[in-house]
Amino acid sequence: MLREDIDEFLKTIPVNVVAATKYVGSEEMKELLAHGVNNFGENRVEAFLKKYEELKDYKDIRWHFIGHLQRNKCKDIINKIDVLHSLDSLELAKMIEKYREEPLDTFIEVSINLEENKNGVDYHKIDEFMKEVLKFKKINVVGFMMMAIKADTHDDLVRQFKSLKYLKERVEKDFNISMPYLSMGMSDDYKEAILAGSTHVRLGRILWKM
Repeated sequence: MLREDIDEFLKTIPVNVVAATKYVGSEEMKELLAHGVNNFGENRVEAFLKKYEELKDYKDIRWHFIGHLQRNKCKDIINKIDVLHSLDSLELAKMIEKYREEPLDTFIEVSINLEENKNGVDYHKIDEFMKEVLKFKKINVVGFMMMAIKADTHDDLVRQFKSLKYLKERVEKDFNISMPYLSMGMSDDYKEAILAGSTHVRLGRILWKM
């Protein structure tokens, strides 16, 4: 069930809300659609395919895949999603290039905090990665994505997110490209992410009564 003040809450978010729907079903997603949220982010291929089929009549949905996409499952969803937030390897890029029919808006997932055990391109290697990924015709790089690690203070979180913003700006300049978006911030840290320049926040349980 949606939080009772959902409309008021959404008014406080000045950027794009991608509803992370990992823990809810199609009926709850329909409720959210009625309140103007049509960007849905899924983490798992099987769950995505199920919801995609159940909601196929809702043509205004924009489907985002925000979890780690395994290469062997790429072809199952790659022509059904509108945005990928988690490109993290050239091997996956090659699979997208092979199976995708039209250019796909894509965020490159960056590992800013090298001690974290998460997916993502090591930020020290981002230039090398960009040189290769920009050669692919079916990948339209629109920005960077990251996941923050827990921090002791508000300022520490903001600094993590700003690191990605600075990296994006430097890469845009060095490669003479435009990447207008930053996908960063979730239910626990979206405020800090927005302060640091996020354009897309991936919100899950905060949208519902959980």
